[in-house]
Amino acid sequence: MPEQRRQAGAAEAPAKAEKPSKPCPICGKPAEHAFRPFCSRRCRDVDLNRWLSGRYVVPGRNDEAEEE
Repeated sequence: MPEQRRQAGAAEAPAKAEKPSKPCPICGKPAEHAFRPFCSRRCRDVDLNRWLSGRYVVPGRNDEAEEE
């Protein structure tokens, strides 16, 4: 009897709605769960290369302005 309850409870559980994935920031294709927020390993590696080559830069504060 407990098995019947589990089966009935599983059938009544609402299915989770999947959120539409945001587009890949590199190529614009839908993002894949395994590489999120990218669509593929290639786009993930392109992004990493941009960070390592200095193409992306996070602005910092100007230390000289604080010293004055």
